[in-house]
Amino acid sequence: MKITAAFDPVTRIEGHLNIEIAVDTVNGVQQVVEARAIGGLFRGFEKLLIGRDPRDAQHITERICGVCPVAHGMASVRALDAAFGVTIPTNARLLRNLVNGSNFVESHLLHFYLLCLADYIEGPAKSPWQADWPIDRRFTTAQNDQLMQHYLQALTLRRKADQMTAVFGGKIPHPPTFVPGGFTATPRTERINEFKSLLAEVTDFITSCYLPDVQLLIETYPEYAALGQGPGHLMAFGAFDLDDAGDSRLFNGGVAWNASSDIESLADDAISEHVRYAWFRDAEPVHPAQGRTEPQNPKGQAYTWLKAPRYQNKPIEVGPLARMWISGRYQAGISVLDRHLARALEAETLAVAMSEWVDQLDPAGAVYTEHDLPQTAQSQGLTEAPRGALGHWLNINEGKIARYQVISPTTWNVSGRDQYGVPGPLEQALLGLPVENADQPIEVMRVIHSYDPCLDCATHVTRVRA
Repeated sequence: MKITAAFDPVTRIEGHLNIEIAVDTVNGVQQVVEARAIGGLFRGFEKLLIGRDPRDAQHITERICGVCPVAHGMASVRALDAAFGVTIPTNARLLRNLVNGSNFVESHLLHFYLLCLADYIEGPAKSPWQADWPIDRRFTTAQNDQLMQHYLQALTLRRKADQMTAVFGGKIPHPPTFVPGGFTATPRTERINEFKSLLAEVTDFITSCYLPDVQLLIETYPEYAALGQGPGHLMAFGAFDLDDAGDSRLFNGGVAWNASSDIESLADDAISEHVRYAWFRDAEPVHPAQGRTEPQNPKGQAYTWLKAPRYQNKPIEVGPLARMWISGRYQAGISVLDRHLARALEAETLAVAMSEWVDQLDPAGAVYTEHDLPQTAQSQGLTEAPRGALGHWLNINEGKIARYQVISPTTWNVSGRDQYGVPGPLEQALLGLPVENADQPIEVMRVIHSYDPCLDCATHVTRVRA
């Protein structure tokens, strides 16, 4: 394709993403006519795990990402719990929820204020704002000043959300307390009280600043309610168990085709990974339980380190919007603004839920169930990360990890073309996007940031040799 603009790298995201676009005039409107999302790192975490003790998995996979490590720990221990045939105590379920929920809220605050808001507001006339583009900005001076003030407050509130994660998680990033069979920290009264105090501050910021600021963005840039829609299909694995059996969850799993309010049950055997346009050895699409991570670069028409996961061979969007939609909490539309509002509403939903979970903790209750290490097992851990559906697939043979595969949310959202040449969700969301100035296509950045890409999670470190 003829490249009109390239964001290399895309800034204000986690990891290395390059977006290439071609812009042309169609029916009198200058718009994106081609788009290509390029993940720029191979990391190989799945290969690092082969031959290791299965109980190493949650600690190693948490290192996939420093922004959302808790979700990887959760996915890993869910797979291990299933492989070991162990049911965790009530306290362990609640503690996992609280640590995971705190990390979700921190990530959502990070996304809106630190990663996204700079696409719309006028920053101070000093580094790193000085090199900013003179683009379309519509907030009044008073509104802009207030948003900048909230931007600065968000730095403090992010820290407090991280403190919440560390109260029971031990530390952040990479809390060591997630283990198969339960949890390693106990819910002491002083920890419960500290968590409640921090949660009250974070909840107040969500309701008094975050939600109103998103509403202000919606009112000021209404056209983005019809932009960045992508394929229109939504999927969630579900997360945050509300009972020990895992029969009820705060966020349900399911699929919504074409933004329908009719939710279809999730069939996890309908997931496949395509690699024709990714730098991996060619193979027919397979379920991740049978998948392999075998890099091959250079390779023909391949252009990204992201595999192309598909559900029923279709590209599908995951994330806060998908979770809220499938749980029936938000079904207004699929767009840039819908993603922002659904994310903010989800932060509020989690804050309320955490206030209930922390009250259910029993300081005298158990946090761990003893279990044996199986010699042979195959299992999966499906959950949600802040950015969407997250799956870990595990195979144990002779007491060691024989196979491990991860599909992270950004691999779903920012995948390249699949076996049939169909673009991934973000690539589709950019097609047809009106662009006022092809030399400074801020509209493209606004769509990209609405997905909150995390390439550290998605790209599965490479050494360049002469």
